[in-house]
Amino acid sequence: MHSVKPEMRIVFTLLLLLFAGFLFLPLIVLLIRSFETDQGFAFANYVSVWKERDMLGATWNSIKVSAVTAVLTTVLGFILAYSIHCTNISRPIKGVLRTVIIVPMLLPTITYGFAIMYSFGNQGLITKLIGRNLFEIYGFNGLLTGYVIYTLPPAFLLIHNAFGYIDKKFIIVSRLMGDGTARSFLNTVVRPLAGALGGAFVLSFILSFTDFGIPASVGGTYSVIAAQLYQVMLGSIPDFNQGAVIAVLMLVPAVFGIWLLQYLEKLNYHYDKITRMELPRHRVRDTGFGIVSTLIVLSMLSIFAVMFIAPFMNSFPYDLSFTFKHVKSVLESSDLTGVYKNSLWTSLLTSLFGTLTAYGAALLNVRTRLRARGATDIVSMMTNTVPGMVLGISYLLLFNGSSLKSTFAIIVLCNIVHLFTTPYLMAKNSLSKMNPSWETTGELLGDSWFKTVYRVILPNSASTVIEMFSCYFINSMVTISGIIFLVSAQTSVVASKIKELQHFAKFNEIFVLSLLIFFTNLLIKVICDVMQRRAAR
Repeated sequence: MHSVKPEMRIVFTLLLLLFAGFLFLPLIVLLIRSFETDQGFAFANYVSVWKERDMLGATWNSIKVSAVTAVLTTVLGFILAYSIHCTNISRPIKGVLRTVIIVPMLLPTITYGFAIMYSFGNQGLITKLIGRNLFEIYGFNGLLTGYVIYTLPPAFLLIHNAFGYIDKKFIIVSRLMGDGTARSFLNTVVRPLAGALGGAFVLSFILSFTDFGIPASVGGTYSVIAAQLYQVMLGSIPDFNQGAVIAVLMLVPAVFGIWLLQYLEKLNYHYDKITRMELPRHRVRDTGFGIVSTLIVLSMLSIFAVMFIAPFMNSFPYDLSFTFKHVKSVLESSDLTGVYKNSLWTSLLTSLFGTLTAYGAALLNVRTRLRARGATDIVSMMTNTVPGMVLGISYLLLFNGSSLKSTFAIIVLCNIVHLFTTPYLMAKNSLSKMNPSWETTGELLGDSWFKTVYRVILPNSASTVIEMFSCYFINSMVTISGIIFLVSAQTSVVASKIKELQHFAKFNEIFVLSLLIFFTNLLIKVICDVMQRRAAR
């Protein structure tokens, strides 16, 4: 491999300074504030928090609903992934399943709750169609429904990716050797996927445990830890020290999850060679999984159907005459169009600088000999572990009173750090597959490292860079947990504005803004997919 150049060290130093100032330092400040009392540093804040029945109840509620969500999501994600990889459902249907399952990822989580309200409430769309209430939407049931919708797409993608590394030849061999259906299924499908299934469970649990958007809309009196943190920090009398304690406690499940994932990694199978083949047709299996998968996807889409109906009704569900007045009202409101422009602005800046940061970190990790390059992997693990609300509070405590407070810069920096892991892993995976001698060849030809990266490495990873940009943009448009404590009246974005509109029961405006986010993200996704295919060719 080529020698280490001064420019590599400069870029690496800049990246370390970025994460030192906007990841490690904020978390250290958060930890210090959690021990700070009027009498000095002590455990009094932790004792005080655990003495409160509301806090104990909220923690238990969060654990309970998150655990049930994780079980359901893992099972549903497995069914969908199995239907795509191990059945002979027609290819168009498989394509639709893969595409539609990511629809919730294009919307803010706080919108899920309002969609549930307008679908399953007393006057909801689905309630009207069925003729009765299916369940109480506020509290455990509403949270569970919202969390399953929220965590199913990422859990499915994780299991779906793992299925791609299963050799189906062993499924056929197992049946030919006389194994029963259950034994063959457990040994050739479930066992090789143990690590991925465990990962999906942990991912779903952590996402549910730390989400704020869904409890903000359908939590009701069922208190959860994320809602408690919001009330402590933005209540009538904010308590920063107590908020710091709750934020630190929210890190515990994430740390446990990382340990569990490392243990589950040992259970993964590694095939020397994967045989690409389709399983024989089986009418019962194919029909059964096809029907169940279709029902899962249709059930999820049916909840969001009301979003595309209610804003175009005069007064849903009482006056169903068609109108554009709600859409027109939003588009004519300088306040609402302003927050939409703010979302576009922050998402664009996050995508540009975030992609540059993640790509640079992966480049230095995979394709240089820098001694401390493994630090980027540590950063990736931490950003994947720290919940958005915890990072947001850390920034609030560190930068409160500084010139960065309530600026677009702090929101963009928070998004870059919070969303770093997935784009970084995309780039790392792509760069590791390239010819390791390209930089050495460029050096022998007299090219600088930057020139080789620009002329050779970057063009060969253009498809991945586009995917990284898309990932950053879409997630920046929908995130609320990370920035809820950082926005102001001037820097408010759509996701935070929806929370504000909730207090005034302006649900038509909420749905119109949600549709703006949805179609914007959909447009970016389509454009990036087209560009990816062109780059691949």
